[in-house]
Amino acid sequence: MIASLPMYARPELREAHDTFWELLRDALRSSGISAPEVLDHEINVWDAWESPKLCFSQTCNFPYRAKLHSKVTLIGAANYGLEDAAPGYYYSVFVVRRSDALKAPEDFADARFVFNEALSQSGWAAPQLWARKRGFSFRPHIKSGAHIASARAVADHKADIAALDAVSWRLLRKLEDFTKDLSVIGRTDHTPALSFITRSGEDPEPYRVAFTKSLHELPNIHKTALGLCGIVAIPEAEYLALPTPEAPII
Repeated sequence: MIASLPMYARPELREAHDTFWELLRDALRSSGISAPEVLDHEINVWDAWESPKLCFSQTCNFPYRAKLHSKVTLIGAANYGLEDAAPGYYYSVFVVRRSDALKAPEDFADARFVFNEALSQSGWAAPQLWARKRGFSFRPHIKSGAHIASARAVADHKADIAALDAVSWRLLRKLEDFTKDLSVIGRTDHTPALSFITRSGEDPEPYRVAFTKSLHELPNIHKTALGLCGIVAIPEAEYLALPTPEAPII
């Protein structure tokens, strides 16, 4: 069996993730669900997500609706207690250099837009759909490979604007000194947050119950580190109804 928590993986959070998994593993086993001893911190995300041996993982909602929804069971959306967001929902923040803090996102229509991955809801789909509603698109495009790399590209003058999911931005502000040179100038629309999944054919309810129990038992120091407040069941149809933007041009 496979378990992974890749979406907000950082060295500073590894102990918190491992401790949470130990609690969740035991809760799942108590419910009769086979669960691996430890998290796999090295496995490729797609190898985990598409495996018939997947016990537990977390995915972005763009990969979920684009490729995974027919291959996995949706357990629920993570609630990270974001400001102005309903439980289980999130948004992206538009990040620019502090010297551009008085500008609006629309002012960057022809600036260098950096994104993490083409199948990222927060880094690609959400900002492009936000722009589409306002009659423009962000271009030219620069692919960074990760939210932290996008933020650093803006700080280092290699790009001009990025959209980062609000949880990633919260972590970066806490852990990365270079973020003092950056400012938020707007937010995208809200969508279901990064969600937890298991293999196809599973009943999600025992997983949600085990998750809630484990989070309640997690020491406060680890809860604070992860910023995790709960899990929310959101209908699959709400994910699938989200529009898909055009692919980036690099």
